[in-house]
Amino acid sequence: MQRIAPIQRKTSETQIEGSVNIDGTGKAKIKTPNGLLTHMLELFTFHGCFDLELEVKGDTHIDIHHTNEDIGIALGKAFKKALGDNNLGIKRFGSAFAPMESTLGHSVIDINGRGHLNLLLDGKKAGDLPPISNQGEYTFVYLEHFLESLAKQLGATLIVNIQNPDGSGDMHSIAETVFKSLGMALDQATTIDPRREGQVPSTKGIID
Repeated sequence: MQRIAPIQRKTSETQIEGSVNIDGTGKAKIKTPNGLLTHMLELFTFHGCFDLELEVKGDTHIDIHHTNEDIGIALGKAFKKALGDNNLGIKRFGSAFAPMESTLGHSVIDINGRGHLNLLLDGKKAGDLPPISNQGEYTFVYLEHFLESLAKQLGATLIVNIQNPDGSGDMHSIAETVFKSLGMALDQATTIDPRREGQVPSTKGIID
């Protein structure tokens, strides 16, 4: 069975269309109003071995907040739909590291039906961090909003820890370690385990 789903979200603030194929080869055809976010989604797609088409228009004349958040919402919903009811046969858990120079991102995911995000940079939450060098106005807070939206709509616990011990990382390198590791972790979690094919990956017998 092909695990493919359309991506569609239309509001007064954003218009999003596309599709996702969980069992792809890493092909990306992505267009968003923010260059850094487009690049990050391409990395996520390539390293997750998904096929992702995405065309996004948004009210970026205000800022990127609505567009960024709605992309996370739309992606989470699409992955959930592609996985089907009860996520039958998937491994469910995934964990991956991705380094970039002195920065290291580690993403851990559990597709358990309950959306939750814990994002830390050197042990600190977004609101406790000093300003980070931005790339095209994409901030650490926007990264947090994107991941939270994705996790909630997918129904997954997502824990992301970033290490940047010498403080040299700008927003580009920080985000890159996250999107690469997230793609790899999600690829692991959505892989079908042949030992449990067709089975609900929970001792409860249901994922809701």
